Formats: sequence, C-alpha cells, structure tokens
Amino acid sequence: MQKRLTIGKHSVPFPLIQGGMGVRVSGHRLAGHVALNGGIGIIATAGLALNSEHYDGKNFFAADRQALIDELRKAYDIAPEGVIGVNCMVAVSNFDDIVKASCEAGAKLIICGAGLPMSLPGLTVDYPDVALVPIVSSIKAAELITRKWQKSFQRFPDAVVVEDPDTAGGHLGEKPEKIGTGEYDQYATVRGVKAYFKEKWQQDIPVIAAGGVWDRQDLQYALDQGADGVQMGTRFVVTEECDAADSFKQAYIQCGKEDIGLIMSPAGLPGRAIKGNLEQIRQRDLDANQRCPSGCLKKCAYKAGQERFCIVHALDRAQKGDMQTGLVFCGSNAWKAERIDTVKDVFEELFPPTERDAG
Repeated sequence: MQKRLTIGKHSVPFPLIQGGMGVRVSGHRLAGHVALNGGIGIIATAGLALNSEHYDGKNFFAADRQALIDELRKAYDIAPEGVIGVNCMVAVSNFDDIVKASCEAGAKLIICGAGLPMSLPGLTVDYPDVALVPIVSSIKAAELITRKWQKSFQRFPDAVVVEDPDTAGGHLGEKPEKIGTGEYDQYATVRGVKAYFKEKWQQDIPVIAAGGVWDRQDLQYALDQGADGVQMGTRFVVTEECDAADSFKQAYIQCGKEDIGLIMSPAGLPGRAIKGNLEQIRQRDLDANQRCPSGCLKKCAYKAGQERFCIVHALDRAQKGDMQTGLVFCGSNAWKAERIDTVKDVFEELFPPTERDAG
C-alpha cells in the first residue's frame, strides 16, 4: 500500500486526510490526534464562534476568527510537528477573513468546498507555503478553478479532493436530482482530473478521493483506482477524540441505512444527514420565532425568508448533544459504526504496523 502523501510542501506518513466536519465535530482534538498519528488533521472552520468563550450572542464574526485561532493552537499543542489544516466553506459570509486567519494561525493547508474557491490564491498570497486544495465533484469544476487560478494568480492547486455526492456527508456539490442515480463514477472523475493536469499542464497534482471510505478495503480500492489518498470523515466521528458529544457519536452507532438521506440545506445545497428529526428542527425555530442570528452564510433561505431552519445553530446543537432539535450530518456509511474507537485504532486498522516497517 502506498505510504506517504505530499501536498505542496507538506508530507505525512499515510495517504489520509481527515474530513472537515462542522460545526466543531472536527475541532482541535480530532484534527490534532489525526495529525499525531500520521495523517492530515482538518479543523472545520464553519460556526466555531458558537461554542466559544469569545461569543456574546452579537459578535459572531469577531468570535469566529478568534475561535479558529484558538482551535489551531490547541491542535498544534497535541501534534506540534503534525500537518494540520482547515476546511473553509466558500458559502460562508466571512470566507475571506477566515482564510486569512487560518494562514496567520499556522494552517498548513486550506481545503475549500461548498462553492468554487476562485479567489483563494489571492487571499493567501502572503503565505506561499500554505497548500490550497479545492473540493470538486467533476472534471469541469477542476478545469474552471485551474484556469482562473492560472490566469489571475499563476498558481495551481496543490491537490484536488474529488467528492462523491452519492456517499459523502454534509453539504454536497451536486444537484439533488443527480444524486443516487448511479450515473456518477467517482474514480473515473479521479482519473480524469489527474489526466487533465498531466495532459494540459504537465503537472502531477495529487488527487484525493472523498466519500464512502470506511475501512482498509475501501482505502486500498481508492488507491488501486488511481487516487493518491483518501479523505475520511464519518469513520472518525466514532472515535474518542472526535470533538462531538457522546450522544452525537451514539446517533451514528444506533442509526440504520434507512435513517440516512438527503436534506436541502438553507444554503441552497443538498446535504446528507440522519434525517428523522427535520420537523423538530424546523418547529424549534418556528416556536422561538428566531430570525437569522448571525448572518453566517452569503445566501441562505432562512436568512432571506425564514425557510427551512437555521443550519449553523442546528449543527451546533447536535454537536453539543441535542439529538431532538440538532442536525446530524453524516456520510452514507454511518450505519456501519458499531463502537467507539480511538484515532490510533483506526490508523492501525487502515495501516497495520506490521506492514509499515516492510514498506
């Protein structure tokens, strides 16, 4: 099995990126311990203000920035020599500020989804060592980003994450009617993106497969199909080090395959979640007559007309353990969870110690 993964100027022993999961599901503890064990640890930047000492109910954006700085510092306390990065949603209102704060606070790579990060190289120009990694679900999206980055910034992505909308958790970069039809071929897309960079630009850019990777067999299959590494989120939720409440982790262990499905986020994107309590989430916001509390998203159906529900607060409640009115995002494999492991346990299953010495 392939060993090291190098993205830009940063290299780790194992070809694994831990997925960014908001709100505060992948915070400093999870990211730090993944980095400590030889993968790339990722802090999800979305909504960090809410469960922080800096938030007074009114200063969301200032608190969001400071909470991110705190989170990165705490992650590096766990893994001082580790490779730790952030996941920044293009759809958030303070995208520019959060990207800059991530660089200032020492993030070694920035992964961007929930939109195409056309401006990302310009925001990070003073931090050339920070690796830039867009998330795409199509070859066309990779082409659009690369052409823009080359024309405006003379910059290539340092890696590309190809996310499978049929299996990945959280917000998905595909139209709802195209998800689950069986038409999408993730590894054809992985190979196509890889070929695009080689043939058009003569660049060997790492391409990372995200979505549906649960165990060693899935990992090996991804590598055999041409991926340079995998991004795993759902599997790391059911670890001791995951930053979510125990009841959040138990929701994964207790759910069945039939409990997992698509929702339409107020952000205008489909998302995959444990979907049994959507009416309670909506009713909670109706009963509270709560207007948009933070303005966290650039475009939001709840902010515009109180449609659906406030997603950042629903995710925050779930992370804290409210399974009645909290939204639990997950990948399609969440039903496979049977127990709480440690991050080290997961790495030892994926990359057995007996094989590490041989490789």
